[in-house]
Parts: sequence; C-alpha cells; structure tokens
Amino acid sequence: MHLLGYIASLLIGISLGLIGGGGSILTMPVMVYLFGISPVLATSYSLFVVGSTSLVGAAQQYKRGTVNVRMGLLFAATSVVIVFLTRKWLLPLIPAQIATIGSLSITGNWLTMVLFAILMLISAIFMMRKRDIHTGAGSMPGKVSIGKLVLYGTGIGLVTGLLGAGGGFLLIPALVLLLHLPMKQAVGTSLLVIALNSLIGFTGNLHDAGIDWKLMFSVTLLATIGILLGSYLNRKIPAGGLKKAFGWFVLAMGVYILIKELIDAF
Repeated sequence: MHLLGYIASLLIGISLGLIGGGGSILTMPVMVYLFGISPVLATSYSLFVVGSTSLVGAAQQYKRGTVNVRMGLLFAATSVVIVFLTRKWLLPLIPAQIATIGSLSITGNWLTMVLFAILMLISAIFMMRKRDIHTGAGSMPGKVSIGKLVLYGTGIGLVTGLLGAGGGFLLIPALVLLLHLPMKQAVGTSLLVIALNSLIGFTGNLHDAGIDWKLMFSVTLLATIGILLGSYLNRKIPAGGLKKAFGWFVLAMGVYILIKELIDAF
C-alpha cells in the first residue's frame, strides 16, 4: 500500500501542476487509505504537504507575474489566524467519541472523513463547471468589503483547519469577487494564501507525537517533484479538458468515501 501511496503522492503534484489546483484534495484520502494514517492526524500531514506544494506553485506563478502579494496577504490576515486557532485549540476539543445514534457511532475520525467526502463533492462540482466568474475592475482592486473579507476568511480558515484542505475552489471566487483580481491573478494568489494557511496552520500541531516525519517529508518531496513535472506538461497539454476529467474523478472518489464511511459506521 505504501508503494501505491508514494505513486499517488507524485500524481497529486502532477495534477496540481497540470490543472493549477484541486489536486491537493486527494492528499487526505491518500494518507488515510494508502498510508493508514488516522483521519484526524492525516489532516496535519495534509496541511504540510498541501502548504509546501502550494508554496512551490506560488513561486512559479510569482515568476510569471500572476501573484498579487499585497492582496494575498490581506486575505490571509483573517484566514491564517482562524486556521491556527482551529488547529491549536478547537480541534483538540473534539472528542474521539462524539455521539451514538442507534447503531451509528459518530467518532471524530468518522466525522472528519464524511465532511471531507462532502468537501470533495463540492470541489468536484466547481472543477467541472465552466468558470464564468468575472470582474470589471481590471487589474486594479476596487473597494474592499472588510466584513465580507473577514467572513470568507473565517469560513476558508475553518475548512482548512478542520479538514486539512487548501480550499482553492472557494478561494478563487472570493479573490475575484471580493478583491476584484483578474482570474489569472486570482489563481496564482490563491496558491500563496493556501501555502500561508496550511503551513502556519500546521505549526499548531507541531506537538503531535504521532507524526511520522520521514513519511511526511517523503510524500512532500514526491508531490513537489510532481508539481514541477506537471507545470512542464501544462505548457504542452490543454488543461481545460483535464480539469473537467479530474473533477469527475474527484466526484467518484467523494461518493466512494461517503458510501464506505456510512457502511463502516453501521
């Protein structure tokens, strides 16, 4: 299983490089089903892997001039704080055994995987639909709604903190609609925000004794190699069709995880 996990880690990076986002949604299932990591602990692994690969992707986008650092930091000002607080204080408050409803035993690990499966379904829908988000503000940001910025930042911070997912499919519309960034800048800037959210959020779990650092660094290295390879292939392969096909794959994975976890729970 570990060999399949390492191959999948490389494929996660390749998908990130090819389609510019979404590939990190597979990190959690890989850590849980192929490496046998418990779901709650796997969110820590996912944060580090997603954060590191997103940082590499952000560096590549910055060289192309498609990262608005100032706007990225503005958005991350809220989300980073929420991610860190969630990992440091909220997550430890969730009991291992949450409740029992008839024959259904709701545990922290089970709830994490069910919520993650739902997140995969939502992410897949966003990946498969045509992008019709636009702004007439050009490359110059207009008036920023601080209230909406804090609200979106809080929501994305909770998703990232609780489930270890980057939430790029939520970030990109927020960057376009709230900060009025052009789509290309929104995609590049989202990688910067994801990297900050994930890596700073991970520091809230540095005390976790269960982390296998060798495994985590190995997966991260393979995913990083994959994103560099994917970025190279991206120049030769049209990404539009790939993104839709990958969306269907994520949808199928989300349905599989949801059904599996529901069956296992009863």
